[in-house]
Amino acid sequence: MAQAEAGNLAEARARVGALHGITDLDHKLHFYERWAPDYDQDVATLQYRAPCLAVDCLTQALPVPPHAALILDVACGTGLVAAELQARGFLQLHGVDGSPKMLEQAQARGLYQHLSLCTLGQEPLPSSEGTFDAVLIVGALSDGQVPCSAIPELLRVTKPGGLVCLTTRTNPSNLRYKEALETVLDRLEQAGAWKRLVALWTGGNWPPPSLRWALELLTGMASSLASSTCTESRTWPRRREW
Repeated sequence: MAQAEAGNLAEARARVGALHGITDLDHKLHFYERWAPDYDQDVATLQYRAPCLAVDCLTQALPVPPHAALILDVACGTGLVAAELQARGFLQLHGVDGSPKMLEQAQARGLYQHLSLCTLGQEPLPSSEGTFDAVLIVGALSDGQVPCSAIPELLRVTKPGGLVCLTTRTNPSNLRYKEALETVLDRLEQAGAWKRLVALWTGGNWPPPSLRWALELLTGMASSLASSTCTESRTWPRRREW
């Protein structure tokens, strides 16, 4: 049994490592198409926590009751975020993803009221301006997936005063993207497009305690004069400004 579990862990790590090495969007989408049937098992083996952390972050910052909130799950994959949302009382869930096979898995969960095929960064989200109380994007902010330039599109579909919750990785292969993302987020905040609410570091023992609070402020939840944010290695709630 232990040998089988070790084998499963090694295979799951190998698949994730291969995914992180792909920087071309078409190739990455093709990878997800093939991975869809095994995705949930692999991320469970790896104890993937980003969906739980992001939803915890959102729940703490959202100004409306969960049952009344209309939520958009961007790059929803197989619906892991929806499962966390439903467990906390969120009932009005929409999802978009660029992989038809991933959407099939998400549809099978029966948690979304509406699912759409959409590749953010190549096309706009299929929603009107100011539609959602909160928008989440968990696990898709990296090279070869959703470009940093797509962040304003998340804000566009979020209601004024709503939240956008984002996650990104802090491993070495994603550091350049993470830095570019933070630059975009800071510029949007300086322009008054949204306001940072909360930050959460989830990367283990670093940084040291003396630096944690400052780092949390840089990586937490924000509210947009329409939006808010959360990250895998950090949790950002941001609120979109009015």
